[in-house]
Amino acid sequence: MDLNAILMQIENGSDEEIERRLQEYNAENCKTFAFDCKQEDARIKLCQGILAVLAQPVRPQCQSTCLETMRILSRDKRVLGPVATHDGIVTLARLACVPLPDVDVEPLKKTESAAEERVVVEALKCLCNVVFNSVAAQQVGADVQLAQGLCARLRLASSAHHDMELFSLRLLFLLSALRPDVRRGLRQESDAVELLTGVLERALDVRWAGPYEVTCPDSQAPPISLERNERAMESLKALFNITMADSSDQHNDHQLRRIAAIMRHILMLRVQTEEKTEEAHSHAINLLSNLPVSCLDVLIHVPVQGGLEEYDGKNMDALQVLLDFMEKRIDKGSNYKEGLTPVLSLMTEGSRYHREIRRYLKAKVLPPLKDVKERPEVGSTVRNKLVRLMTHIDMGVKQGAAEFLFVLCKESVDNLLKYTGYGNAAGLLVARGLLAGGRGDTEYSPDEDSDTEEYKSAKPFINPITGHIEEPMPNPIEDMTEEQKEYEAQKLANMIGELSRQQLIRPMGVRKDGTLAPLEEAVHMCNVPDSSDSDTD
Repeated sequence: MDLNAILMQIENGSDEEIERRLQEYNAENCKTFAFDCKQEDARIKLCQGILAVLAQPVRPQCQSTCLETMRILSRDKRVLGPVATHDGIVTLARLACVPLPDVDVEPLKKTESAAEERVVVEALKCLCNVVFNSVAAQQVGADVQLAQGLCARLRLASSAHHDMELFSLRLLFLLSALRPDVRRGLRQESDAVELLTGVLERALDVRWAGPYEVTCPDSQAPPISLERNERAMESLKALFNITMADSSDQHNDHQLRRIAAIMRHILMLRVQTEEKTEEAHSHAINLLSNLPVSCLDVLIHVPVQGGLEEYDGKNMDALQVLLDFMEKRIDKGSNYKEGLTPVLSLMTEGSRYHREIRRYLKAKVLPPLKDVKERPEVGSTVRNKLVRLMTHIDMGVKQGAAEFLFVLCKESVDNLLKYTGYGNAAGLLVARGLLAGGRGDTEYSPDEDSDTEEYKSAKPFINPITGHIEEPMPNPIEDMTEEQKEYEAQKLANMIGELSRQQLIRPMGVRKDGTLAPLEEAVHMCNVPDSSDSDTD
């Protein structure tokens, strides 16, 4: 379509003509995301022209059509110059009914027509695109306190149209994700955590059964609708950003524990599709990871029918959801860093500081060993899958899986080696300086798991490196003479020496404190006599 003709119509035509021309453009480009560079200047002028029209008192139908065109144009980062200005952002905020300090914005009406609602929604969509694609717009948004205005709008619009609330929350998420100063401001000045918690409660229809206990969803009730789930997810994402800021003296334990209770409620919910349910669980896990670890006991302090004696009557349903979620992410085999490490970290910290959580996860992940004929990394159990991750190429994934298993073993090197083998655990032991054995720094309860009779009988025959019983291997030097053995040993020493001189390898040893050191240094330290034991004349 000829953009020059549209520009002429904007300059000289009536509202009806402008609306008709832009509707044609919108229909033609509604699915366009890659634009022709040759018409870049024309699209910039079109943005300017649309802003000029929006600054005038025109009919809502014309406003919504102009905003739809602006939303399409805002997909192109190169043409956002006229929009990513103070006047451009304020104009869009005015049409979205977002109150800004020192800016005259018409207050949100409780009874808006369908046309007026469409204007608000399209303006919010435009702001989302512009803020996402323009650093300058992000700066202007911070300067005019757009996020604080959105919080005020959400307080006034508790029963707003779905799309209005959804895109207000999405814009708040974008601002808080892209601007650390906005996150801090929301946390400190706007009480956004309490506001978003309220939005979340409304979206999920939360009913409180106690201070930190949400009424359990009825198993026969229909799954949560996709619209309510969308609003809940945007609230969770914004809450995640805001709770990343330092909250040491801003919010009390009560507020954060209520959030943990709502997260438990989400973990027990079902959405209309399995994919959406997994997405909801993922966002809940991310937010739980931001909360103080002391709040995680809320996940299990829920009455359970009949009680569980082995776990002091605590309800472990939410922990089982976390385990199932983790195993699904492992089985997917991709995007481990973002999809798997948050749930591993959450369960690790929960196990480190809450005895009941650790005991339950230990029973599920590392049950007492019976069959040790296979390597720990071979098989389909959760333990096998986690042990395989201990040698993953991604350092974060490898450390996350190893740390989780280490904590389940009460940070005991001997227990970890029993379940994983020395070869798989070596990376963690090197990083923690525990190659000589011992324990980590965390204090755990004194109870210990007893070994099975099968493991006790097999233990003398287990290869500590591989963690399983190996078939006897033929001795390669059994038929060699002493001269041949000495020759092969000298040949191996020469090869190691040559690789070391070329700096292709660096032979290492273990210090007395369990940390690695160059072999020469480690040998020297082991051979240096203690001065207190030396003989004196």
